[in-house]
Amino acid sequence: MSLARVHNFSISLDGYGTGEGQSRDAHFGHAGDRLHEWMFATRSWEAGGSGGVDDAFVRQHDQGIGAEIMGAGKFGHPGWHEEPDWKGAWGPNPPFHTPTFILTHHPRPSIEMEGGTTYHFLDVSPVEALEAAREAAGGKDVRLGGGPTLIRDFLAAGLVDYLHVVVVPIVLGRGVRLWDGLEGVESDYRVETISAPSGVTHLTFTRPGI
Repeated sequence: MSLARVHNFSISLDGYGTGEGQSRDAHFGHAGDRLHEWMFATRSWEAGGSGGVDDAFVRQHDQGIGAEIMGAGKFGHPGWHEEPDWKGAWGPNPPFHTPTFILTHHPRPSIEMEGGTTYHFLDVSPVEALEAAREAAGGKDVRLGGGPTLIRDFLAAGLVDYLHVVVVPIVLGRGVRLWDGLEGVESDYRVETISAPSGVTHLTFTRPGI
């Protein structure tokens, strides 16, 4: 069976995966780009960027992925469901390049984008969403793209096989936290940590046996 994987999910020192005040012009709220600056500085993101451990993790993002699941907050700003022509915050050629399933209480018809991304809108449980994504993935793995609420729900349901979290040395103080309600979740995984020269810490949670 294909795996459910999380890659490059950045959180602050106090555990926030996105800031407060998300809007059309501030996709990560008051956090801005600060959670992801480590990624933007890598060779995989732009020519002349850094190599090393950060770049190695960024390169794993697409390997073996056949479908993605994301939450409504990653797809767009609060209230996007009231805009019939809204096609997401990721531009006409989104970086997913696979069937992409958006979990939302406001489903709408599928949208085919450039570059192989097709958005499908589902109002279903995590288990049902993963079943649909695995079928679409054609034997490849499914990436759980976030945001923090979606990843937390999939962790709580025991559906995550591999989790890569990047702890960024900033304190946000407010927003949406990843770990709330997940006490002891680490006991289900083999946990490893790597510190990078950029100042971030990479944590990987791998389910035993995979």
